[in-house]
Amino acid sequence: MSYVRLDTFDARRGLVRGRSKQVEAIWYLLKCLLFLSPLPWPNFIKVRILRMFGARVGQGVVLKPRLNIHFPWKLELGDHVWLGEEAQILNFEPVVIGSHSCISQRAFLCAGNHDFRSPSFDYRNAPITVGEGCWVGANCFVGPGVTLGNECVTTAGSVITHDLPAGMICSGNPCEAIKPRWKS
Repeated sequence: MSYVRLDTFDARRGLVRGRSKQVEAIWYLLKCLLFLSPLPWPNFIKVRILRMFGARVGQGVVLKPRLNIHFPWKLELGDHVWLGEEAQILNFEPVVIGSHSCISQRAFLCAGNHDFRSPSFDYRNAPITVGEGCWVGANCFVGPGVTLGNECVTTAGSVITHDLPAGMICSGNPCEAIKPRWKS
């Protein structure tokens, strides 16, 4: 017999949704229509909608198609941030992406998780902070509670489960700092 009891999971414990179910439902409808669509809707429309739902969005932000943002009211994007096609932001807790940072295609910023030591699979969520000038490569996974230092680069497919230093190229699973980003 397993200790795990998924039937005792309570989705209200450990997660503050931050908006009413009605607001969340309207967001999901717009997300399906404009953000998850393969059509390249103009950025100004998507930025306006994100702001309308409480996101803090800087100037010159580029939002590619098929972008999955869970809770815009827990999202902060600096100036000139690029979010690549099929990037996913599961922001059960706040996700902050600094100015001039790029989140590449199919990268997954996961600020929500479950505690595998809890028989009822309670939430284990934590915020994610991506510093300024960072590049999160395609298909990277960034886990809850991670902070990427300014101008940090994570190579494609890396799994980031702990903080990474500023100005470094980082790679692997687990992702580790390899060498300085800049030659001087």
